Amino acid sequence: MRLPCAALGRPTSSRNAIKFLGVTDPVDQSEKIITSSILNTQVSTNHLPMSGFNLQTAARPNILSLHPYVCARDIYPATAGTILLDANENAHGPSIPGAATPSVVANGDSSNGVISSAEHLAELHRYPDPHQGAVKDLWCNLRNAPNAQTPGYKPLKPENMFLGVGSDEAIDILMRVFCAPGREKILICPPTYGMYSVSADVNDLGIVRVDLDTTDGKFALRPDAVCEALSADPSIKIVYLCTPGNPTAADLDSDAIKQILAHPTYNGVVVLDEAYIDFAPEGRSRAHWANEYPNVVVMQTLSKAFGLAGIRLGAAFTSPPIASLMNCMKAPYNISSPTSALAMQALSPEGLAIMRKHVADLNAQRDYLASKGFPSIPGVGRIIGGRDANFLLVEVLDKPGGKPNNEVAVQVYEELAGNRNVVLRFRGKELGCEGCIRVSIGTKEENEILLKKFAEVLKIFQKA
Repeated sequence: MRLPCAALGRPTSSRNAIKFLGVTDPVDQSEKIITSSILNTQVSTNHLPMSGFNLQTAARPNILSLHPYVCARDIYPATAGTILLDANENAHGPSIPGAATPSVVANGDSSNGVISSAEHLAELHRYPDPHQGAVKDLWCNLRNAPNAQTPGYKPLKPENMFLGVGSDEAIDILMRVFCAPGREKILICPPTYGMYSVSADVNDLGIVRVDLDTTDGKFALRPDAVCEALSADPSIKIVYLCTPGNPTAADLDSDAIKQILAHPTYNGVVVLDEAYIDFAPEGRSRAHWANEYPNVVVMQTLSKAFGLAGIRLGAAFTSPPIASLMNCMKAPYNISSPTSALAMQALSPEGLAIMRKHVADLNAQRDYLASKGFPSIPGVGRIIGGRDANFLLVEVLDKPGGKPNNEVAVQVYEELAGNRNVVLRFRGKELGCEGCIRVSIGTKEENEILLKKFAEVLKIFQKA
């Protein structure tokens, strides 16, 4: 039996799961179908300005009534000694040389995420945990830590989370939850991450653009202009804010974001894309806002600071009702067992220590390149934007002491990539980024080679 997304949360035991899913408990024939909705869960907003958000009317009706896929192990979780013959898996195990003999039941998530390769391979014949509770617990612990001692702090829990194949899956699912194709819209603030527009086009959504303030290369949010657009067009259902920005590397002002969240008539969500947040000063993440604002979604990833772009794991922190809808929309087993195991290792205390050391090293190199490295090269202009990510936005001038120039920037970019084995990213066509090349921060050795070749190539193409 299936219930709508509106009635689903995460079962805590097999008996409770039976009740929760509306299946009559064979031990208690008088048990009634459970239809209490997680959508009625309230986010405490007593201390906040009133907003116009109402999830029951903001989300698409067909999503609110969606019947998600439910497997037998949602109702009867596997325990030691359970014989699993429910999912048409191959009982003999994976066809991989070196894999250990499978256990009777899948081991599930390791307590510390550290398992041997042989053990890991042995369980690949089993479908992964569809809920990924262990990964969510560790990620919540990371984001709770800076605020744990704050009086009245409500900690993040797994029910606040959605895990997806990179942040891109969350971007797409949010559009499908809240935006009707052909009728409704998203709002973005250029220059910004390109996947918001791509996903909107795929989902047949309109795009409203409210440019960032690019004065003096600072890239600031214009909350009054965003709120004006929301007031003028009620078909806007999602606001995407990249913070720290890509390609700007600038973290947006929290008070400006709060002004948008408090819009009195906006019946939609505000999405904060924090892909680069761990390169910003400690404590900048707004993941904890998920328990303060009913219509905020904070996206994060293991691709950047954690150095795990290859496993494609992203997360969204939000209110339990929105998280429930997002989890109803995903494929049943969207996160693989290898991805889960690697994520748990990265989010373990040992993994966090490695991440923080890498971030400190990259930030030191970033600050050196911004303050000494690039300014020492004749013909390089300003380093615009912020210092809150693992990249810099570097202006290329038409000549030493001249003006930012796209033609020269493209020539430098193509020569470095095509003939000098240094691949950067030309961003000069973005708003406020005339003549700009985006430079990811490498190792000290890579950065030394970069500076040398950048100076050589720039000298070739610039006017005397």
